Amino acid sequence: MMIKPCYGFVLCLAVSIAAPADQAHIVSVVFSKTGATSWSVDTTLRHADTGWEHYADGWRVLDAQGKELAMRVLYHPHVDEQPFTRSVTVSIPAQTTSVQVQARDKLHGWNEDRVHVDLGQAAGPRFTVVR
Repeated sequence: MMIKPCYGFVLCLAVSIAAPADQAHIVSVVFSKTGATSWSVDTTLRHADTGWEHYADGWRVLDAQGKELAMRVLYHPHVDEQPFTRSVTVSIPAQTTSVQVQARDKLHGWNEDRVHVDLGQAAGPRFTVVR
């Protein structure tokens, strides 16, 4: 009798822990300076794409205040290509010292887990900066 409640609890716990994993997740980002204010941004995403109804459909670069600087739209699922990397070129004002990168999937929308990038550092959690 003790096993059923414990099993049910563990199952419920596993489902609640797994739920956020359904969102698009940023594995890593690489910012490479290409001009005075121009940067190439390579972002590697992981998402359990299941097809046209549920797939990672974009990611964006935001300034520290949350203003969108660039967006990379993903037009199709990547069911058999996980994780995957896509790039975008973005103009970042010279006085900007930090940005954020945020992923989105078609079903859940924007993931609140953002990668915070300090453009003055060579690397940090989930990011690399190349000058």
